[in-house]
Amino acid sequence: MQKSLRTPRQMLLQSLLVEARKAERLTQAELAGLLNKPQSFVAKYESGERRIDVIEFVDISAALRIATGDILAKIKPEIGPRE
Repeated sequence: MQKSLRTPRQMLLQSLLVEARKAERLTQAELAGLLNKPQSFVAKYESGERRIDVIEFVDISAALRIATGDILAKIKPEIGPRE
């Protein structure tokens, strides 16, 4: 399986998180403050310089007041269901 740092699905996740942050009218610094992280943390995952893990994703989603499932539903799996 290919690393997901620069794949279309990873870039979609990045854009969905940026869109959600802007919808909440938060700057990167404000979101970082809610997460108790430096502003560079937000800048790096939004630009694709770093990936976020599932725990970070849950925390980011909560800070943005968006359900994790709503974001994940927009990202299609690369494999189909097993028969």
